Amino acid sequence: MSAVKQILTPEAKDLGEVVVRRSLPDDDCPMVGPFIFFDHLGPATFPPGKAIDVRPHPHINLATVTYLFEGSLMHRDSVGSVQEIRPGAVNWMNAGRGIVHSERSPDETRETTVTLHAIQTWVALPDNQEESEPWFRHHAAETLPAWETSGATVKLIAGEFCDRTSPVQAASPILYLDVQLTADAKLALPPDYSERAVYAIDQGVLIDGNAISPHRLVLLTAGQTVHLGASIPTRCVVIGGEPVGLRQKWWNFVSSRPERIEQAKQDWQAGRFATVPGETEFIPLPDD
Repeated sequence: MSAVKQILTPEAKDLGEVVVRRSLPDDDCPMVGPFIFFDHLGPATFPPGKAIDVRPHPHINLATVTYLFEGSLMHRDSVGSVQEIRPGAVNWMNAGRGIVHSERSPDETRETTVTLHAIQTWVALPDNQEESEPWFRHHAAETLPAWETSGATVKLIAGEFCDRTSPVQAASPILYLDVQLTADAKLALPPDYSERAVYAIDQGVLIDGNAISPHRLVLLTAGQTVHLGASIPTRCVVIGGEPVGLRQKWWNFVSSRPERIEQAKQDWQAGRFATVPGETEFIPLPDD
């Protein structure tokens, strides 16, 4: 039986200075485990005077996970968090019943040439935690388990893998790895989770010896041990976990209940979400 169940080609959007590739949700695959959203940003180079400015916007019934390969971002949210994130660290924001946040280039980087390269994911919350209290946690790079094995450098962003456990607090069984591979490296992915996928950041990723094109999300067959390898030094991320049930997504809202998304639309339009201290801008509700 093939180790590859399906290969997803992301929708790429050129936003000027940065290209964003969105793999999830996909028409044929709305989720992988609890992951309902997967964006690959960049790498993009910003000249002096150019910056990332994602204005305040709302989320419900999900957790956002920001992970950088290069660059830095300043996170601010409506529970009062102010946190710069740098490569290898994790910003995990539990939206629960509702939170608002912004992500911007730090002030000190705006007059220099900088590179941004990142993965942004959303994790759907289980039914009994969708309306939980919102919170934010930052995990510095050195607090996450990292090790080398057979030519692979592995960082465990969230979940459990190879008898190691990430300190990142997740609401359901999850797997999230950052894997750097030297040529001829080998890393086994056992079938510990019912849903798994590999995203190739660069060229050279091999799955059971078969080459994977860069910027592809490869869904793995359940119940099989799969072997990652590389023909040249390269990088990939692995996501997965256990399904939390069907979810609907509209704009920045995710929920198991369509009526909850409708309520969130009305609340944002009416200004009933909490605001982000120090921010005066916001992203309006889309027309569609």
